[in-house]
Amino acid sequence: MAPIPRILIVEDDEIIANLISVMLEKKGYSIVGKVAFGEESIIRAAELEPDLILMDINLAGIMDGVTAATYIFQLFQYPVVFLTALCDDQLLDRAKNAQPLGYVIKPFTDRDLSSNVELALYNHSMRKKYLEMYPVGEPKKIIAALDPILVTDPRGKIFFYNPYALRFLELPEEQVLMHYWREVMMLVNAQTNEEIADPIPEVVKQMLVETHEFNTMVVTKSGKGRKAGVVLRPVKDDQHELIGVFIHIREKTLDQLKMAKKS
Repeated sequence: MAPIPRILIVEDDEIIANLISVMLEKKGYSIVGKVAFGEESIIRAAELEPDLILMDINLAGIMDGVTAATYIFQLFQYPVVFLTALCDDQLLDRAKNAQPLGYVIKPFTDRDLSSNVELALYNHSMRKKYLEMYPVGEPKKIIAALDPILVTDPRGKIFFYNPYALRFLELPEEQVLMHYWREVMMLVNAQTNEEIADPIPEVVKQMLVETHEFNTMVVTKSGKGRKAGVVLRPVKDDQHELIGVFIHIREKTLDQLKMAKKS
């Protein structure tokens, strides 16, 4: 028996979200979650691993549905069907990077919805074999990683982090998501205690990897400092355009610190 398709709904109107849920469950689909904000949907998509995302274009949060869907597809390759009351040329042009597999125009019937979902699932199953590797790594592995991993937009605002990053930063979601990365931590020279200049503008400008491996300390908002290696690299979409910066922090173990002192 084929597995039941799992669908994530991103819709800030609770009535519409519940209506979609009822319509699709009657058709035999599984609803794995309902999210109201675009910025939250990126993290939830990586955690829940849906087979399809129904994304409202106009959302109440900081990030609209087009931007959120673009990040979700370009980073994790989950297929998206847009929900919208408007569908003009400018919107279609912006939506291209999300490579949507359909548009459901509001108001819609259960037939409109289910036919778009069914077609999108089929089309994605066909195109999956042609997609390139994940630009930041497989979602399942990132979520399970025991290193802090964050992704910022080109301006340095955090739009994705894995669960370990929250533990490392010792901050709740709302104090991390869509905040400038230097509001939650700093990079400091462990020998001089001087703050290291923000590396993100250089990564964005040069489109090159920047590494801070030696004598580097990550100081969190609470003032706690940990010696670590930090790698920042550009994240590009399938057209090789910059969409963000990947930050990987590797805490130094006691043995590594001892070896560094001897060398």
